[in-house]
Amino acid sequence: MPLIEHSAYEAKGFWRKNSHLSTILGTRYKKYPVPQYTREKISTDDGDFLNLDWRFQDNKKKLAILFHGLEGDSKRTYLNTCSDYFFEKGYNILAWNHRSCGGEMNQTIRLYHHGVTDDVHRVMVKAIAEGYESIYLIGYSMGGALIVNYLGEYETHHSLKAAAVFSIPISLKSCSDTLKVFPNTIYLNNFKKTLIPKFKAKSKQYPGQVNEAMLANIKSFDEIDAYYTAPLHGYASKEDYYHKASPATVLDQVKVPTLIVNAANDPFLGEECYPKERFKNYNHIYFEVPKYGGHCAFPLKNTLHSWAEIRAYEFLKAY
Repeated sequence: MPLIEHSAYEAKGFWRKNSHLSTILGTRYKKYPVPQYTREKISTDDGDFLNLDWRFQDNKKKLAILFHGLEGDSKRTYLNTCSDYFFEKGYNILAWNHRSCGGEMNQTIRLYHHGVTDDVHRVMVKAIAEGYESIYLIGYSMGGALIVNYLGEYETHHSLKAAAVFSIPISLKSCSDTLKVFPNTIYLNNFKKTLIPKFKAKSKQYPGQVNEAMLANIKSFDEIDAYYTAPLHGYASKEDYYHKASPATVLDQVKVPTLIVNAANDPFLGEECYPKERFKNYNHIYFEVPKYGGHCAFPLKNTLHSWAEIRAYEFLKAY
């Protein structure tokens, strides 16, 4: 039952069915206004901070916590449309920024990655302390992977009711290998534009502790994860990171109702991100594979909203 055999998503028109056009036009070039957020900076117990962007209703019945993807922030288009959609449905909104994202460099040497569930826990502790009756998690790409990893690693509070995630790298190695293949390589170049300056900034903050010499040799995510992600975050190697931070390692432990949606034509995801047979054995995770949708896009005709937030709402409202 948790493997959803038929998805309701329909991509109308050529560009909505094309994996790259839907991804690029539906996320990078799509224009949607940034909601009016109230920013709160919270301190972390390891000497750093997290920037949280809030939208408040006149009650604390429901809170949707939004998770952005790699090198994103709380103001990415896919979060903006989701934020508005859920706010109009009566949800309070918390769109949080991972360390070094959201326009401000963090203080510790660590940045963020697919396995930083301790920061997810810090955000959850904050949300629970605010007294929200029902909390829901919505994540995209890396943010979705973080949600699944958190649900598999932590005992969750009773106020956390359900989660919906889209375009998630269930296997990090599979995604790294997929992004080495042309034309998927165009996405790495986009990420390098912001990741490399961050590594340089960390090198200045922490002289001698960041491998600045390797920055000119980044040709794939293998180099990023071998020389930066793994050593800066306590992993023995990129292989150790790929294994431990992949949601595939914790799927069996997830007990919170969770919807995972990965489009079959997602240019970021490799074959191991579609373990359909495995999901037939789960009672809490629902896996849906639309034929189209690209990466974090799922564009619709005649609306700026994406199908992703509509599908998330349909799933989460049951809980």
